[in-house]
Amino acid sequence: MRIIGLDFGSKTVGVAVSDELLITAQGIEIVRRKSENKLRQTLARIEELIKEYNVEKIVLGFPKNMNNSEGERCEEMLERRTGLTVELWDERLTTVAADNLMMEAGIRRENRKEYVDQIAASFILQGYLDYLQNEKN
Repeated sequence: MRIIGLDFGSKTVGVAVSDELLITAQGIEIVRRKSENKLRQTLARIEELIKEYNVEKIVLGFPKNMNNSEGERCEEMLERRTGLTVELWDERLTTVAADNLMMEAGIRRENRKEYVDQIAASFILQGYLDYLQNEKN
């Protein structure tokens, strides 16, 4: 079994997938959205990745703002389209953490934008996997 993690933004969707033992998350792709209101192609690509990696669950970054209000949500659409359970996971500060990681690694600012959503998706999924591991213990 594998789990896919998504950092769903208005222009891009960062995608990460777990290993089969549900221990680690690896960033695999950034899906570029053509338009904020048109999700058909984005959802089609996510479905392809779900099949390719034999995914059985989706972890979606829960768009909670720092003031505790909620941002845009799309979990119902993902559940209907894929037939999989969608777990929401707090995504606050994952983009900041991803950006800080790349700064520490010496990646130039103009190159960071290219990877930040994929790394943020990895942080979202890794947080969920760590939670699952702690629940077992």
